[in-house]
Amino acid sequence: MKAAQHPTALRNAQLLRLADILTDVVEFEQPVRTSAEAAVAIGCSVAEIAKSIVFRGQASGLAVMVVASGDNRVSEAKVAALVGEGLGRADADFVRAATGYVIGGVAPFGHAQPCRVLLDEDLQRFSAVWAAAGTPYSVFPLSPAQLQRLTGADWSDIKA
Repeated sequence: MKAAQHPTALRNAQLLRLADILTDVVEFEQPVRTSAEAAVAIGCSVAEIAKSIVFRGQASGLAVMVVASGDNRVSEAKVAALVGEGLGRADADFVRAATGYVIGGVAPFGHAQPCRVLLDEDLQRFSAVWAAAGTPYSVFPLSPAQLQRLTGADWSDIKA
């Protein structure tokens, strides 16, 4: 683990500071693109990873992001009911265009386009969670309250 050096991770570190969230964005030599990879590298449980799952709204065409606990499967039916439209698959090109990030490094904030965000209520079990910082090698810790403030999203039951 080392201090962030990638330009995208540094930009996100700046956005976090501007939001008054004082935390360190760190990078790893090995990828941390999955919850399991991140948990091993960080030394925490998979559940403490705040993974970002992106869907495409079928009617609106907009990105719908669920920030979920790493140990939870996301119920597409519950998310669709919460956002009021069906969900479609979001391929890598859509995710990159909508969020500005590559799959495996999608941060829960700083998106390229408007994105509807929902937070998994199960993340509130922890005093701190770890989220991607814009690259498949970078992460940062924050409290669930900070995550909610940063995203402006509501806590929801999204678990399958």
